[in-house]
Amino acid sequence: MTSSSHSIGRTGGTGGTTTATATAAAGTAAVAPVPPPTPPTAGPPAVPRRWWALGAICLSVLVLGFDGTILNVALPDMAVQLHAGTNQLQWIVDAYLVVFAAAMLPAGLLGDRFGRRRLLIAGLTLFGAASLVGTLTDSAATLIAVRAVMGLGAAFIMPLGMSIIPSLFPPAERARAVAVMTAGMAVGMPLGPILGGLLLTHFWWGSIFLINIPLIAVGIVALLLLVPESRNPAVPRVDAPSAVLGVGGLAALTYGIIQGPTDGWGSAQVVGSLVAAVLLLAGLVLRERTQSDPMLDLTLLRNPVYRWNTLATVLITFVLMGALFVLPQYLQSVLGYSALGTGVRLMPLMGGLLVAARISERLVARFAVRGVVTGGLLLVAAAMFLGSRTGLGDGYGWTALWLSILGLGMGFTMVPAMGAAMAVLPAERAGVGSGLLQTLRQCASAIGVALLGSLLLSSYTDRLHTGGLSAAAAHTARGSVSAAQAVAEQLHDTALAASAHSAFVHGMTMVLLICGIAAALSALLIAVRMPGDTAHDSHGSESVAPGGGDPGESVA
Repeated sequence: MTSSSHSIGRTGGTGGTTTATATAAAGTAAVAPVPPPTPPTAGPPAVPRRWWALGAICLSVLVLGFDGTILNVALPDMAVQLHAGTNQLQWIVDAYLVVFAAAMLPAGLLGDRFGRRRLLIAGLTLFGAASLVGTLTDSAATLIAVRAVMGLGAAFIMPLGMSIIPSLFPPAERARAVAVMTAGMAVGMPLGPILGGLLLTHFWWGSIFLINIPLIAVGIVALLLLVPESRNPAVPRVDAPSAVLGVGGLAALTYGIIQGPTDGWGSAQVVGSLVAAVLLLAGLVLRERTQSDPMLDLTLLRNPVYRWNTLATVLITFVLMGALFVLPQYLQSVLGYSALGTGVRLMPLMGGLLVAARISERLVARFAVRGVVTGGLLLVAAAMFLGSRTGLGDGYGWTALWLSILGLGMGFTMVPAMGAAMAVLPAERAGVGSGLLQTLRQCASAIGVALLGSLLLSSYTDRLHTGGLSAAAAHTARGSVSAAQAVAEQLHDTALAASAHSAFVHGMTMVLLICGIAAALSALLIAVRMPGDTAHDSHGSESVAPGGGDPGESVA
């Protein structure tokens, strides 16, 4: 087990999407029945300026909080200005997520061995350099490559930012430090769409990347001045073959799903990609099972509490990424709102999530984790079913209603599920358990955008009427609803615009319906299969996982 993984797991198990950050920001601690806590162990000496140092780390990870939501608001602008079709928009999102998911665990190992602060700064530098190139990009292909590099930088920022905390804080202060850090990340979640909308209203789409530069510069200076170096040279070496199998398998799977609607599911390229994905991912599983200290310990899924709570967390991540992919295009291209107006109108989703995160602990104390998670999934299913009833003539009021319910459902599911999944693990396996949970979440993000985006594109192109258009104009219109809107405005073709809007709404409702069915089935499975005696410690910060530990190793 890696030192960085230990650090991540013991400080709360946060990961690279901003939904998870709302979990710790809410101060939730869901735990299984445990024996009385052991006396605190002696930790490292407290760093005098540790809270200032924590502020520097918060600045470092804030860019990831913004990036998680700000990009989605810019997708319609990118579709028009970069002439990007829906499959290219999927890759702009997924190139980042695929690399992030596959490189996160090896990056943590490298930081432990060569210096956490050093490689955190290297990750920030890489992220900043890629952001700068992104502002100057004039093609979708180049932007996809830039996003992949940004994902590599993020893979160093997230785990190493968390793993520095145990070297700064004594055990009794670590839970509070994690809560502060994740609350800082959570700020980027609701502010991302609004800030993105402001930038897109006054500047070009590349400005959403330019905002990263000053944040990264200040973060690097603060890290150099305030954060001491820490490392653990005794950690095992990075298992390069496992890392390659993980990146290759996830990339091949994502490619096959995204290209299926365009090239045909029976094409040699798509079938070959999916077969390669199965072989590579199977090879990864087999290799990890033979390792004495695997980076990705799948045997943890044998624990039913961990398995079912992880399933709930992964499903919510899948649904969230699908919703955030289709909603900005609907609000801008169909309802006609500006980028800023779109960002503001996503707030019911964020507001519902944050409200649920604050009250979920009290509900778990009364109804247990299984009851709250099941109820949360049923709320998600209800929201998705309501969203699937959206009609072309419906205004924003209907969308705001089901967005608010979706946010509540995500909060009631994500918060207790992540806490219970981590709390059921013994302290000596908390790190690898956190690594597996966060890796599966990032994989769900990538696959969610690929699978749901492909469903959207298939439904959209099947319903779009392009009769009377030239071959070039028809090809452009089939790429995305934003592109079809631009073609319609250029040709003054109101029939094309109406057809594109109707086709997109049909595709969106199909995506939401599939998400609703998945959430309802998951709620049923968890109600039936999840152990019902998973208790909750309402005091949170003094809880420990089975197997001992100290109060600083609580689940935030």
